[in-house]
Amino acid sequence: MVKSMGLIKTKGIVIAAANSADNDKVLTILTEDLGKISVFCRGAKKNKSALLNVAEYLSFSEFILFKSPNDKYSLNSAEVIQLFYNLRMDIEKLNYATVMTKIIYDTVQENQYSEEILQLLLNSLYVLSETDKDCDLVLSIFEIRMLALLGFTPRVNACVSCGAPMQESMEEFYFSIKDDGVKCEVCDRLDKGAIKLNKTSFMALIYILTSEPKKLFSFEIPEESINELKLLAQIYLSEKLEKEYKVIKY
Repeated sequence: MVKSMGLIKTKGIVIAAANSADNDKVLTILTEDLGKISVFCRGAKKNKSALLNVAEYLSFSEFILFKSPNDKYSLNSAEVIQLFYNLRMDIEKLNYATVMTKIIYDTVQENQYSEEILQLLLNSLYVLSETDKDCDLVLSIFEIRMLALLGFTPRVNACVSCGAPMQESMEEFYFSIKDDGVKCEVCDRLDKGAIKLNKTSFMALIYILTSEPKKLFSFEIPEESINELKLLAQIYLSEKLEKEYKVIKY
């Protein structure tokens, strides 16, 4: 973030946009250093406005903002970096992106350092937009990594009940939603709500939690494992955020 003469320069992506008056908009922007902020954008709906593209949903830009004495932000100018056109042209992929931005909208606060979350969202949107990777896998990776960034990192190296280490020779693993981590086969017998994972799914889970951001999506797994991760991500997310997020299917 750069401050100069009452103006603030920051990078961010529009995660929601609402109409205000005839030609104005109020944007919700996820920024790398200010967290989630509301920004008044005057004249953004005018056809000849220089801010027309900037004020669009999923527009990633470098913004020049003015912060008033009462801590309200208004948009001074902006330069578009990425618009994710391919997502706008594909309603199915757009629905997956919408789930991601809803999760961020509900969990990120103003003045919360959000560079890692912004990077996760941008990487996720890029993969959705520019590749043919399975959309359910992309969303599951986003959800699991997002939960970790929010402080809900599950224990995966050892059984959360008895402490027995997870062995690479094992073929089946059990993820306990209520106890936030994996359980051995013995302890799983007492946890009827645990989710069964095959070895590929379990190794993918570890990778999602530990990989470098730029390499987060650089793996493929079979459909069975995608479905297992999808189930785990949906239930774990719902449990921790106390809300369900579902992709609209057509």
